[in-house]
Amino acid sequence: MKQNTPVCDCEVIHEAVVKRLRKIIPKEEDFYDLADLYKMFSDSTRVRILWALSVAKEVAGEEMCVCDIAVLLNMTKSAISHQLKSLRLANLVKYDKRGKEVYYSLADSHVKDIFEKGFEHIHE
Repeated sequence: MKQNTPVCDCEVIHEAVVKRLRKIIPKEEDFYDLADLYKMFSDSTRVRILWALSVAKEVAGEEMCVCDIAVLLNMTKSAISHQLKSLRLANLVKYDKRGKEVYYSLADSHVKDIFEKGFEHIHE
């Protein structure tokens, strides 16, 4: 049975709440930037890459190269590279070039936190 979402059927404005929130509401551009950040998590390949980088650092204390990620996720190096570029431009991953090899890791602990909170939420 389908439940209806409750709707407020009044014209009352709670001015005190609105006034307090107007003082602290973020800039419009901040909401756009936040939406763009979450778009990066809308692709399962990018999420799998983020998971791999997170776990590689946590479990093995290592960063990963494109070849490692491609083998782990059973994908082509080209597909992984394409997604890593998007993640890098969104400041979610960083890289370290060592000779001919390029190693990737999460950009910072915030990325890991976002990722872990997402898993917590879907497993509730």
